[in-house]
This record gives sequence, structure tokens and C-alpha cells, in this order.
Amino acid sequence: MRPGSRVSGRVPGAPGVLGVLLLAAVFAALQLANVTGRDTPDTRNYLSYALSLTGESKHAAATATIDYVCAGRAERARRDQSVHVVRFHRPDPTAGVLAECREQEWAAVRPRLAAGQTGGHTVPFMSERFMAIFEARPGYPAFLVPFVLAFGVTWGLWTAGVVVACAGGVLVLLILRTLSVPVPLALAGQALYYVLPCGTTAMRPMTEGLLMALTLAAVWGCALVLRAGRTRAGLLLVAGALLALFTVKHSQALFLGLCLAAAGGVIALRRYRRRARRLRGRGGPASREVSALAAVGLAGAVATLLLARLLHYPSEADSLQDLLTDHFNRPDRKHPWPEFWQLQGNFWVEWLRRQAWQPLFVAALAAGAWGALRRGGAVGGFLVAAACTGLLTQAGHPDINIWGERLIVLAWLLPVVGVPLLLEPVVRGGRVPLPAQEQRDRAGAVG
Repeated sequence: MRPGSRVSGRVPGAPGVLGVLLLAAVFAALQLANVTGRDTPDTRNYLSYALSLTGESKHAAATATIDYVCAGRAERARRDQSVHVVRFHRPDPTAGVLAECREQEWAAVRPRLAAGQTGGHTVPFMSERFMAIFEARPGYPAFLVPFVLAFGVTWGLWTAGVVVACAGGVLVLLILRTLSVPVPLALAGQALYYVLPCGTTAMRPMTEGLLMALTLAAVWGCALVLRAGRTRAGLLLVAGALLALFTVKHSQALFLGLCLAAAGGVIALRRYRRRARRLRGRGGPASREVSALAAVGLAGAVATLLLARLLHYPSEADSLQDLLTDHFNRPDRKHPWPEFWQLQGNFWVEWLRRQAWQPLFVAALAAGAWGALRRGGAVGGFLVAAACTGLLTQAGHPDINIWGERLIVLAWLLPVVGVPLLLEPVVRGGRVPLPAQEQRDRAGAVG
């Protein structure tokens, strides 16, 4: 099938549905090995926000959040000691770590509560200026609420992670099936989502799992518009994903909107030039569907900027100071932008050095991009654009200590979807064309 051809939209049959459920069930079962210990420092803010949405007081929300975080820290300490070659025979450290952790967390929270830092939904684990960043992200805490109410804090966060991670894998499969990829390869894409850093990161009680799922929903919307002929449904899905992203993390909505608009503009321009050459200068209109997707992306980016200003969300200047002052624990930088660009250059030099040492990520990105652009047609272009939001997110936070985890994780969506596309000719009994072979084939066709 040619990349630009339309299909009616394919869904898995009974064997495919069983495969989807089996993969999700296996993934969920594996996650039982780590019910706790997945939290990060930001988890405190999202969890306390969610608890406040359930009606808990600040003190009750702080108590439940601190208990969860400290239980995870104690569990990690116990596991680490059990395999330490010197300390494995020592007494269980759980009680001591738990008590020390609670003392440290309450030592930071109590003075702020006593000083009246009780506004908003989050517990004041840090300064008001820093907590304002999380007050502008209600989407993920709202997503957690039904799980926390139904299963409690520990199992609620675990269940929410399983649901959002499994949803991401299913969305990968739906994208591939809409692109007419055979069911086995589509299931392979779902499995790749689970075993690559996408699945690991999605299971963390953080926004990234929901961000990936919503970004994949936008890519599926593009596929529905361009390959299934379901223009209205696809455009609504893209617009809805951008709106939901704004509530989860508005910077991701901005990045995705801009990247979709840029991809749509490039694809429309290339199609216009191709038609112009074919018609010997008479030209022709660009694809309406591609232009519509670009327009939705641009509208989403503009709406994000306007709403963020209207709602007085933290600006890019606040984010920059947060980065350079260690979360506002140091005085503001007088000239932040020159420092930021210097740090940016240093970061990417070091990033490339590490990639040359361990090039798996870059190789996966290259294979994914090749498969997306060679086999996915215009949808592949929008997939590359969506994956670029991971690079933009990392560029906005050039912190080498977390580059390999959650910030850049959206870039992994490219190999997750692109590699099955690249392997499609092999499954269908053909071959994977190399660039030189493709050029010879095209030359022969023209001749």
C-alpha cells in the first residue's frame, strides 16, 4: 500500500483484541513487583493536589502524602541494603528511614503551614513561587482522584499508572492499525511501548504517562484524518488532546501545537511543489486535511499562550529562574538568558558525548524516523513532530542529571511507532528498502 493511500480505518479482530488484552495484563502483572518506590520529589505535589480535590484538609493531605513518600523511601532503603555486599546482614532499616523521612518532610511543611502558606491545592513542600508551577497543572491530579478514592493512596497511584501506561500502548496499536500495519506488528508496537522507557516512565506517579497518552491520541487523530478519511473525528481528537494537555502541562500543549503546525506547513509545501512540477507550473492546492491539521495545531499553540496569560500561569521567565536558582532556593539571576544559552550549549555537547558512548537511543530514533517517514507518509511527518516535543522539553530543562528519563521520554514515541512501520515489508514478505535502492527503483520507474 502506498503511504499516501486511504483506508477505511482498521481495528483489531478477535485475535487482535485478545493480544491487546494479554499484553496489557502481562504488563500490569509485572508492575506488581514495584507497587511503591516509584515516586519522585514532584510526586508529593501532584498527590497532595489530588487529595485536596477529594476534600482533604491541608494537614490531612500532608500526612497522607508524606506517609506515601516515606514508605517508598523506606522500601527502597530496605531493598538496597538487602543486596549490599557489606550491609546485607544488618537489621532492617525500614523503621529508622521512615522516621527520619517523616521528620525531614514535616520540618519543611509545618513552618510554612504555620506562616499561612495554605493557598491553592498543593501542600507547601517548597516556596509559594515554586508551588505555583504545580498549581497550574490540575489535569493530572484530577485524573488521580477517582483512583485514590477507590483504592487509597498507594494502590490508587499504582492503578492509575497501570491504566495510563496500558492506554498508551493501546493507542500505539490503534495508530499502527489505522496505518494498515498487520496485527502482529501493531502488537509489537504496543509491546515496545511497555518495554522501552515509555512504559517505565508512564508508571511513575508523574504527568509524563498522561502526556504520552494524550500526545499519542493527537497522532492517532492525524492518522484518522489522513488515512481513514474520518476528518471531523480526527480533528476533534487532535483539538481535544491539545486542550487536555493544557490542563496537564501547558508547555506540552504549546510544544505539540507548534510542532504539528510546523509539520503540516512543511508537508503542505512539499505537496504543493510536487503538484506544481507535475502540472508544469500550474500548481495546485495543498491537501486540505494537512492544512486543517496544521491550523488546529497553530490554534492550539495560540490558545495556550493566551490562556496561560489570562490565568496568570508561571511564565517562561519563571521557569528559567526556577532552573538556574535550584527551584528558587538561591537569588534570582540578573542575566538569566545568557547563562541559559551557555548551559544549553554545554548540555547538548555532553549529551552527544554520552550518546556516542551508548548510542542505543540515537539509533532507535534514527530507525523510528526512517520507518515513519518512509512508510508512514504524511502521518509519519506528524509523528516525528510529536516526538520532537520530547527534545523541546529537554531543551527547556538542560539538566544532565535527568536527561535520560522523563524529560525526553516523548522522543521514544518515534521508535515505538516507527520501527514497526519499518519492519512492515518484512512481515508482508517483502524487503526493507535501503535509501540507495529506493532511488534506483524510482529511477527505473521513471525510465
